[in-house]
Amino acid sequence: MVNREVEPKHRTLLVGLAHPDDETGMAGTILAQVARGDRVVIVWLTRGEQTEAFGPIPIEEVARRREEQGHRAGEILGADTRFLDFADTAVVHDRESVLRVARVICEYQPDGLLTWGDAWIRGMRHPDHQAAGKIFRDAITLARIAKVVAPLPPHRKPMPVFVLRDEHSQLPVVGVDVTPHREKIAELAASYLQGIGFGDPAWLEGRLRQIGERWGFRYAEEFEAWESLPGGYASLLPAPPLPGVPHPDRIDKPRH
Repeated sequence: MVNREVEPKHRTLLVGLAHPDDETGMAGTILAQVARGDRVVIVWLTRGEQTEAFGPIPIEEVARRREEQGHRAGEILGADTRFLDFADTAVVHDRESVLRVARVICEYQPDGLLTWGDAWIRGMRHPDHQAAGKIFRDAITLARIAKVVAPLPPHRKPMPVFVLRDEHSQLPVVGVDVTPHREKIAELAASYLQGIGFGDPAWLEGRLRQIGERWGFRYAEEFEAWESLPGGYASLLPAPPLPGVPHPDRIDKPRH
C-alpha cells in the first residue's frame, strides 16, 4: 500500500451525491479521510423523497425522514452534511444546476471531489446518479470563474476527481483500505437497512471482501482516479498528481 501522506496539512473532501444512502458505497473511504483529521462534506442534491419504503405517507414527510437519515449518516461517518432542494428522480444537468453546485464548491473550497461517474450497471446508472456526477464535475470549472460565482471567491486550487467505479470501466483505479473502519461501515448500513431496507449485510461483506482481494487488503473500496495516480492507498487525499498534466493551475493570479 502506498502512503499518500506528504504533509500534515488538513484537507477537505467534498462528496457530491444524488440521494441519502448513495454514500453507503464509499462509507469506509469517508471514514478513512476523517480518521486522517480531514473534513468531509457530504452534499446530496435531493432528499430521496420518491422512495416507497415508508408506505403511503405524504411526500414531505418522506423527505423529512430521509433528511434525518442523511444527517444520522453524517454523525456515524463524522462528516458534515448538507441537502440541496433538487427533486428526486428529476435531477437535470443544465447550466443553472452546475452554477448552484459551483457556488457550493466556492463556499467549502475543497481539495478533492468524490462523486458518481459514468455507469452501465443497474442502480449505478440511475438517471439522478448520472446527472449528479456530471453536475458536480462540471461545477469545478465554473467555480474557477470569478465573474460567474461572484460575490463568492472563486475556487482555483487543484481539486482531483474520484468517482464510483462501474465494473465495465477501463479507467485508472484507486483502492482504499477500509479494513480499520469495517465496524462503522456496518453501523451505517444497519441504519439504512432499518430505515429503508437497503444495506444487506451479506452483500456488503461480499462487496468489501471482493474489492479487498484485488488490492491485497482485507476490505477495500475502489474508485476511478481521473486526475491522480492510481494505486492502493490509506485515503484519497492528499492525491499524487498525474505527471505532465497539461493544464497549469493559477491560484493567486486573476484570469483575463
